[in-house]
Amino acid sequence: MKKTLCLILFTGLLTNIAQAQTMRCGTELISVGNRGFEIIRKCGQPSYKEVVGYTLGTSQRTELRIEEWVYGPNNGMQYILRLEGNRLIKIESSRVP
Repeated sequence: MKKTLCLILFTGLLTNIAQAQTMRCGTELISVGNRGFEIIRKCGQPSYKEVVGYTLGTSQRTELRIEEWVYGPNNGMQYILRLEGNRLIKIESSRVP
């Protein structure tokens, strides 16, 4: 019984982690690592875009722009995508009233 309960909890945790790393746009999925043009191709233009800062790349000679793109609300959910150097690094989601 204990092993089964632990397995169910662990599976649920992995599912939540996987969902946090992807976003559905119609029949398409975007995930961490996608480029900006791929996101726009699959999801269309975001409802809001903002440059929130800059960071240094892996070599000190590269400066990368950090942007946040907002999609939604769709079915009561709003998604905020964080892109660094035009590459998706984080997906946040929240319920909106």
